[in-house]
Amino acid sequence: MGILEHIIILTLLLLVAIAITRLKDLLAVVMLMGVYGLLSASFFVIMDAVDVAFTEASVGAGISTILMLTAISLTGRTVSPIGHKPVLAMILVIITGGLLVYATLDMPYYGLVDAPANLHVSPRYIHDSLHEIGIPNAVTSVLASYRGFDTFGEVVVIFTAGIGVLALLSVPSPTPQEDTNEIKSQNIAMHHQHLVLRVISKLLIPFILLFGLYVQFHGDFGPGGGFQAGVIFAAAIILYAMLFGLNTARKAVSLPLVRLVSALGVLLYGSVGIVSLLNGGNFLDYNVLLPDPVAGQHIGILLIELGVGITVASVMIIIFFNFAGRNGHLLNNQSRRK
Repeated sequence: MGILEHIIILTLLLLVAIAITRLKDLLAVVMLMGVYGLLSASFFVIMDAVDVAFTEASVGAGISTILMLTAISLTGRTVSPIGHKPVLAMILVIITGGLLVYATLDMPYYGLVDAPANLHVSPRYIHDSLHEIGIPNAVTSVLASYRGFDTFGEVVVIFTAGIGVLALLSVPSPTPQEDTNEIKSQNIAMHHQHLVLRVISKLLIPFILLFGLYVQFHGDFGPGGGFQAGVIFAAAIILYAMLFGLNTARKAVSLPLVRLVSALGVLLYGSVGIVSLLNGGNFLDYNVLLPDPVAGQHIGILLIELGVGITVASVMIIIFFNFAGRNGHLLNNQSRRK
């Protein structure tokens, strides 16, 4: 790809960002945010960051758009008029942006051959990771092994987000009568009447889940891993809930089990680090898991990626079901008042 493609995509990103800030229709804003995510993923592909592009496409353009649409169903799609001009906020943003740009002046120029990252960090990962970790995908080696503790923190943050949603949007279990009313309201809200979509989704969902398994266990050899696989799994469940109704999905997916599994994913990740300590190594040092250090790296990365996938999928499902369930709970309360 040449410089022209870079300019085109960056220009489109700028135009979409400006449109997002100017529009008042939240539905249009959410759809443009999905477009922005796809453009970002395309730009990452051009920059040869395929793993990052995969994550941006699945999270930024995929699951985030679905969750935003679900949130709009609770709040409405029109922005309330602002009674004042946020001049002070604009000044603060300009000052902060200027300071950030000024800070970048001390950084090496992009692509500079003599930059420390190009002299020390990148050559180490490129030339030594295959020998030390034993997997072809250097990105997985960096995220799961060299930066395993950092990735563990990211998984804990995702799990904490799920706990926060449960604390803020938890809905009491419906009574049998409320359960029946919720089925009717959710079937209408989730497009239960679209027979063609329901039939096609029955054919596609098994393949989506199968693709999620492929992404989960193929991250050592190509783009993928626990983050992407977890989002793909969650997207399949959410698609089922949107087309067949929330209560139908609840019968297929046990929410108490999902909450338990979300914690087990984090526990699995942390347990690998504890076992490493007990075997005489550092926390998340997979070399000591087996007599062969490379084999230990393989089993350690497999286990922690599985923990990542389990937690990400569970938390995404928890967030969606609580947002959508809150909407159905409000509908039931309104119907009782009438």
